[in-house]
Amino acid sequence: MGPRNVKKKLQVGISALTALAALTVAPVAANAAASGTTTAGSSAGTAGTHAAHHDCGSNMSWCTEVEDSETLYGEGHYVGHDEPSVLFYSNKAGSGNNDTYTVRLPTDPKTQPKQDGSGSTWNFQLHPAFWFGMAMCDDQSAPGPGQGNAACKPDSDSNIYNDSDPASPHYIGKHPGGAYMEMQFYPPGWAPWPAGSSCDATKWCAALNIDSLSRNYNTGVDNNASCLNAAGVEYVNFAFLTKNGQATSPADPTNNNRFNLDAAHDYFMNSGDVLKLHMFDTGAGFKVEIDDQTAHSRGSMTASVANGFAQLKYDPTATSCTTLPSAYHPMYSTSSEQTRVPWTAHSYSTAYADETGHFEYCAAADPNTGNCTQAAGGSTLDADDNGCFNPSDSLLARIGGCVGNAPTDDDYNGVPYQLTWPGTGNPAADRATKPSPIIFSSPTFRDGQQFQRVAFETDLPRIEDNGTLPVPCNRTTGANCVNPPPGAQFYPYFTTTRMDGSCVWQEGGAHIPGTTNHFGGSSQAEFGGLLGLVYPGVGGPHYLYNDFRNVLDGNPCRNAQ
Repeated sequence: MGPRNVKKKLQVGISALTALAALTVAPVAANAAASGTTTAGSSAGTAGTHAAHHDCGSNMSWCTEVEDSETLYGEGHYVGHDEPSVLFYSNKAGSGNNDTYTVRLPTDPKTQPKQDGSGSTWNFQLHPAFWFGMAMCDDQSAPGPGQGNAACKPDSDSNIYNDSDPASPHYIGKHPGGAYMEMQFYPPGWAPWPAGSSCDATKWCAALNIDSLSRNYNTGVDNNASCLNAAGVEYVNFAFLTKNGQATSPADPTNNNRFNLDAAHDYFMNSGDVLKLHMFDTGAGFKVEIDDQTAHSRGSMTASVANGFAQLKYDPTATSCTTLPSAYHPMYSTSSEQTRVPWTAHSYSTAYADETGHFEYCAAADPNTGNCTQAAGGSTLDADDNGCFNPSDSLLARIGGCVGNAPTDDDYNGVPYQLTWPGTGNPAADRATKPSPIIFSSPTFRDGQQFQRVAFETDLPRIEDNGTLPVPCNRTTGANCVNPPPGAQFYPYFTTTRMDGSCVWQEGGAHIPGTTNHFGGSSQAEFGGLLGLVYPGVGGPHYLYNDFRNVLDGNPCRNAQ
């Protein structure tokens, strides 16, 4: 159906335990970091007909939201990544490729959640991940691989191609190939990775995650079936941050072992720790460093050939899949409304985003299908009660729940859409039963320069185009696209406070103690109106309303302000 309302929903029971098994098999190309690797396969791929060991069509929380999931994964297939975000803009060189944040990891209440929903709320229930993002170069990725588009020049605004006129030399369909980097943090205390969201019972972990797309948007042709079967149409380079900066398994998107933890070498952090997060380019590749100022420890990862990062050669007629060992580098020099990755739902490059909308209570789940068999928390069973875990699967909090793989929580009645966030109730009750907020600063770049402007953005229109809703969002006209989403009691937004004498951002409701600016006091006021974006397509461009966005005139929360 592409950019039209979804009339039906693909009801697929994705087993959480089956997914866990699939993601721990031997790697297809464990040695891809050393040389180009070819994997035997069959005929060329066509849209919506392929499967993969790792499949972003199953709504894995580490995947980037695409502009239209039906176009990629088939008629009626809904994928929903709910991602409220803060965007940072500056026209100065370095703002798009060298950013430093201060982050305080949130804490959980002392009391645990209860299966009936009457207990506390923990971080894993509100967000399986939160992340800091940046656009990357990938010449094998959309929008036009294999057709002679200009090569992506790292760290350069020469990659901006956003014109809607196909005759323009900077038509968006001629945009250099792009990927999107998400520096992701994962909360402790529940079902373990890779099918679950937790790396440890009490500690946080983090991963460098880069998503690319094996499709030519101008022709509608996907990569060959061998590559699609090995890595999916949206392929993901992935490496946990480690103590020594060396990946414990190649990040190569055809290596399924890359999602497995190595507790002896991977980097862990405690709830409440204050971090300095530095993301910047190097000759070897884009690098992330975390300096834990509370624990006095450090973890890092570089998107380098040595760490197994690779691109998948776009060759639709090939009968085998070729991996190209590749260092990833930032795409842009600056950050603005123009610095996009043109196949994603969002409009941004430099940004913070929260991955929310992925928890519903479930008292019992079928271990073979991953579907919930006994509802809990006051809800009834429906199609989005899939990707479920039993209480015995948890590392600490002994409750069962569903993360909603295919589809996600598309009726917006799960825990993240209730008054379960910090700042949504009485401060004393919030402290006892809700997690503390994620706190992060506006980034600085290079030698401490400040970002000039800020924007708020959420992709609610994108995820409200689903067949569960009585009246879905029409992303072509903008009709019936609403904030909060239908069925939600609450939708999180961003406020400011002060930490160590500096202005910082926090996420939740308007009543977090110490709040200095609540930007209207509601998600509607903060995220603003509909944003129309142009996308390339077969026969020419099309426009979609995938987001609400509100661009401020300045930056009301400068670092150290």
